[in-house]
Amino acid sequence: MAASGNGSGGFWADFSKFLMQGNVVDLAVAVIIGGAFGKIIESFVTDIITPAILQPALKAANVDSLASLSAGGIKYGSFLATVINFIVIAFSIFLAIRAFENAKKRFVRQKAVEEAAAPIEPVVISQENLTHAIERLTQVMESK
Repeated sequence: MAASGNGSGGFWADFSKFLMQGNVVDLAVAVIIGGAFGKIIESFVTDIITPAILQPALKAANVDSLASLSAGGIKYGSFLATVINFIVIAFSIFLAIRAFENAKKRFVRQKAVEEAAAPIEPVVISQENLTHAIERLTQVMESK
């Protein structure tokens, strides 16, 4: 069975080209890193925040874990853990973006300072000196 296409390699070539586009690869990397980051945050909330901060509240409610909090069969503890995970992830992303923006601003300022302090080329200096000399000569000739 022959592959039909537009003459540039057919379906598989088009599919391969699509997969190799920057946006698809970037998205795949973001999903993988996001999944790993989500697991890190989940562990952070479950293993650090819950025991350190929420343990007194859990003891008062006579519960061993946040996930076992429930009222009338509604497991609001799991929902609460998910909300805490979301807040921590959102805050982490906010801090990362803020740090990136600050670094970007610092880079732009540094680049502007470097461009302003860049040495002037000898050709430009010679042209400026020649222009000033011609202006002085013109003034002298006009005054006589």
